[in-house]
Amino acid sequence: MAGETELIKRAQRGNRQALERLLKDNYSILRGYLVRLTLDTALADDLTQEVMVRAIININSFKPRAKFSTWLITIGTNLYRDLMRKEKRLVPIMDHMADDKRTAMDDLMRDRIQIEELKEILSKLPYEKRAVVVLKHYYGYKYREIAKILGCPVGTVRSRLYNSINFIRKEMERRQWL
Repeated sequence: MAGETELIKRAQRGNRQALERLLKDNYSILRGYLVRLTLDTALADDLTQEVMVRAIININSFKPRAKFSTWLITIGTNLYRDLMRKEKRLVPIMDHMADDKRTAMDDLMRDRIQIEELKEILSKLPYEKRAVVVLKHYYGYKYREIAKILGCPVGTVRSRLYNSINFIRKEMERRQWL
């Protein structure tokens, strides 16, 4: 089984199977990030496909200083940022949670309501701040890595995260979660 670096080298030399493997191995990471960033599964699916196309076209420009998934996430973040600028909208409207088989258990219902409320709170954050929260707390990226993905200084990442956490905390207090 070839490592990521070897797959990248092969893909850059035109090996289609290596490129397909790289994309397949990183698809769920990328899509998961974009779903959390956009809070819109249809938009996330569209962006994921666009990122994959751009990765195929630009595979030779990838420099393996970071993980391949980080490169894909950077492309996805930039595409979403461009889309937000073009459409001049602040935050997409929340998708309704899929109706999976709901039970009558109070705890389960309360958890689902809180998940929806948390999604709503996150949707109030501008995408720049939401991206920092998602990259740090869902994916565990370091500040320096987040700064590189978002194209901003580390201090800006720290500030955005601090402000986002304070906003989330205040919203949770307002909703009497804390």
